[in-house]
Amino acid sequence: MNSAMYDIVYGRRDLRVHVPLSSCTLAAGSREVYKAVEDFINRKGINAEVHRVGCTGLCYLDPWIMVAGRGLPAAIYVNVRHVDVEKILARYLNRDFTGAYALRFKEGNVDYGVPLLDEKPEWRNQVRWVSRNCGLVDPESIDEYIMTGGYEGLRKALRMKREEVIETVKKSGLRGRGGAGFPTWLKWKITYEQRSDEKYVICNGDEGDPGAFMNRLLAESDPHRVIEGLIIAGYAVGATKGYVFVRAEKPLMADRLEKAVIEARERGFLGENILGSGFSFDIEVYRSAGAFVCGEETALIAAIEGRARPRQRPPYPATSGLWGKPTVVNNVETLAHVATIFQFGVDEFTKYGTEKSKGTKMFCVTGAVKRTGVYEVPIGTTIKKLVYELAGGPVEGKKIKAVQVGGPSGGCIPSNLFDLELDYETLQSYGAIMGSGGLVVIDDSGCMVNVAKYFTDFTLAESCGKCLPCRVGMKIMNETLERIVNGEGREEDLEILRDLGVTVIKTSLCGLGGSAPNPVLSTLRYFENEYREHVENKKCPAKVCPKLVTYVINEEKCRGCGVCAKYCPVNAITGVPGKPFTIDSSKCIKCGSCLVNCPFGAVEKA
Repeated sequence: MNSAMYDIVYGRRDLRVHVPLSSCTLAAGSREVYKAVEDFINRKGINAEVHRVGCTGLCYLDPWIMVAGRGLPAAIYVNVRHVDVEKILARYLNRDFTGAYALRFKEGNVDYGVPLLDEKPEWRNQVRWVSRNCGLVDPESIDEYIMTGGYEGLRKALRMKREEVIETVKKSGLRGRGGAGFPTWLKWKITYEQRSDEKYVICNGDEGDPGAFMNRLLAESDPHRVIEGLIIAGYAVGATKGYVFVRAEKPLMADRLEKAVIEARERGFLGENILGSGFSFDIEVYRSAGAFVCGEETALIAAIEGRARPRQRPPYPATSGLWGKPTVVNNVETLAHVATIFQFGVDEFTKYGTEKSKGTKMFCVTGAVKRTGVYEVPIGTTIKKLVYELAGGPVEGKKIKAVQVGGPSGGCIPSNLFDLELDYETLQSYGAIMGSGGLVVIDDSGCMVNVAKYFTDFTLAESCGKCLPCRVGMKIMNETLERIVNGEGREEDLEILRDLGVTVIKTSLCGLGGSAPNPVLSTLRYFENEYREHVENKKCPAKVCPKLVTYVINEEKCRGCGVCAKYCPVNAITGVPGKPFTIDSSKCIKCGSCLVNCPFGAVEKA
């Protein structure tokens, strides 16, 4: 461990306690844990420091703390409650490491008989390239970022010609990490070649996908890496100003990026004549009112100008973007990669990935898995490895049916295709998209028709309504799915969904409409049998769709308490106290109140 990292981990005190303070850990109670640590240290008079850090991405372990003492292992304790803090710290100081994981560094390991974090598959199988600082450094300290080599990439870039910077990005093979994987260097080159007195670069931190928070986590835990990448992009294309576009509903992300901008400006990394290079550039953090369509770059640009509506392309932003000037839009993770590539070199980056898609990608795995969180793995990692080895697979008694990849406009991939590699071309050929990297895992208790309807509800609500194919087409598709899940589906509805889905994709104005039918088309492709059960037999195999479920009372479980009858709003349940009750299906409105309120689990779906 080098001396700089030693100071970051241990500081100048006898003891240092790291507590992650990010949106996800705060929601899990880390603020209370932080206060409990402070109270213990002050009460015991220990020469110690409580240190704020970001999140590692292993959300299922939140909240966690790392305790580091001189001559003792850096020990991580997980799922910590504030009431457990005193007991944990007292044990640690007495060299009792029960329940801890040791954080292994590359040098100076000592065997304390403590399990190592990097022996856990969810950590060992990651390649933490852009997320290397997440959970280790204070996100609100530029000094700690600099001690890890931060802004060295910018120094290197500023010593190069702009064409050389773009060529370096081209050699790296870096593709955009926020959507279709467009080559980063090509966007930059087109913008650089435009003759204009003003150019802009924008960091897209909108990230509106349900179940996706890798950009938020990265920007909250290591904001200077994002800012450094944006400055390098600005230099490469000759921009005069940069924007970081963040949803106002992510206040901590915006606050930390704003603080990073201020710190960078104070240290000479922003402003006039940056580091004596002659390059002048500044950044503004723009807080958006929030609309899903703002994830699309032309709508994002329009939002900064005043109204979030996508625009017809061409012209593309690289030639006519913000205020009609040449503009580059890259997302948070893309720019973090830029900073890391210039710090550590192209060769280190290209060790990972596939022939067409180099490097790593952060994936957010949520839904029906044991270990939800954000995992950074090489592009080309299989779905099976990510879902089962890192995310832990399904909970006991369940089987995974599918994963929905690429956000609400992504496609559903069935479990028999989990050997597919997570890369842009492969996913697209199977009806899904990489998108920002969100994976929603669906187990065998899920209904794929209902899943398609859920995501269609979302995209319909988030459509700006500007173009007819998306505005009208998605409404018709949504109404068709509504009929199907209500048991009113017709045979021709399946063809309506297929034909209309393809039409919406081909004719919509922007990327939202151009991908919104994917959940429907992919579920029809791989789970047509479930659609046919709904349409032909008026049944939901997963027993999820309320109108296609029949409620019955299991006589063996029923104690005759009458609670179900008490809560039935239409008096469809009758019986004698002490004996099994029955449900009159002709009166039942399938509200499910009997299922929810039965204290013995006697009400079942049939």
